Amino acid sequence: MHVFFAILRRLAWAAGLMMAVLATNFVLIHAAPGDAASVIAGEMGGGDEQVIASIKKAYGLDQPLQVQFFTYIGKSLQGDLGQSYAYNRPVAGLIFERVRPTVLLVLTALVFAIVVGTLLGVVASRRPDSVASSAVTIMSLVGYSMPVFWTGILLVILFGKVWPILPIAGMRDLRMYGATGWAAVSDVLQHLVLPAFTLSIVYLAQYSRLSRASMLEVLGSDYIRTARAKGLSEWVVTFKHALRNALMPVVTIAGLQFGNLISGAVLVETVFSWPGLGTLALDSILGRDYPTLLGILTFSSMLVIVANLLTDLSYRWIDPRLRGK
Repeated sequence: MHVFFAILRRLAWAAGLMMAVLATNFVLIHAAPGDAASVIAGEMGGGDEQVIASIKKAYGLDQPLQVQFFTYIGKSLQGDLGQSYAYNRPVAGLIFERVRPTVLLVLTALVFAIVVGTLLGVVASRRPDSVASSAVTIMSLVGYSMPVFWTGILLVILFGKVWPILPIAGMRDLRMYGATGWAAVSDVLQHLVLPAFTLSIVYLAQYSRLSRASMLEVLGSDYIRTARAKGLSEWVVTFKHALRNALMPVVTIAGLQFGNLISGAVLVETVFSWPGLGTLALDSILGRDYPTLLGILTFSSMLVIVANLLTDLSYRWIDPRLRGK
C-alpha cells in the first residue's frame, strides 16, 4: 500500500511538472525573435502583407498570445500537438515517425555507456594503484573532454575516408530499402554503431569514474570484510554484494542525464544524418515551425519525466530498504 501511494504521489508531481514544462516551452518559443508567418510566406515565394495576414489567420497566429496559449494547452492535454507549418501535417504523426530512431540511438548509447563504464569502474576499483586503473582514469578524462560533435566529425573523417568499413550517414542503405529480416536489422545496426558510440563516449567516461569511486567506498565497508571473512569468492563479493550497493549513484546519474542524452542526440543526428527527432528539431528551428518544435520539446520532456519516474522506482529494486517507503 505504501508503494501504491508513493507511485500516485510521484505521478501527481509528474503531471504538475508536465504542465509547467508546457507553459515554459510556449513562452520561450514565442519570446524568440522572428515571425513564423513571414518565413512561411518567403518559402511560398510571396512576402506582401496580405499573404502574411492570410497565413496568420490560417494558423491562428492572429489571435492574442494568451488565446494561443490556452488553445495550445487544451489541445496538448487532448494529445493534439497542432499542425506543422513546414510539413503541413499533424505534428504528432511527424514525431511518431521520428521518435523510434531517436529512442533506438539514445537507449543504445545509454546502455552501452552504463554497462561498459560500470565494468571499467569495477576493474579499476579492484586494484586502485594498478596500470589498468590509471588507464581507465586517463580514458575517462579524455572522453569527458571531447565534445560530441567534434568526436562525430573525427569518426566521419576516419570511417569515411581513411578506413571505410562502416556507414557514416543515414539509418539505412539505399540499396537495402525493402529488405526484411536479418538483412534489414544488420543494415540498421551497422549505421547505428558510429552515432551511438559518439553519443555514449562522454557518458561512458562519467560512469566509469563514478562507479570506480562508488566501488572503492563500498569495498571498504564492514559487510564486505565480513563477506570475505566467510570465505566467499572475490567474484561473489564484488558483483553480488559490492556492485549492487555501488549502483545507486550510477542509476541516479543515468536518470538525470537522460535529458542530456536527448539534447546531445540533436548534434549527433545532425553530424550523421540520423533521421530522428534531432534533425527534425533543427529543421523546425531554422524554419520557425513553432508547432513542431513545441511538440518535440513536449514529447522530449515527457520522456525525461518518465525516465526519472522509472529511476525512482528502480531504487526500490536495487535497495530493499526503500521498498516500504
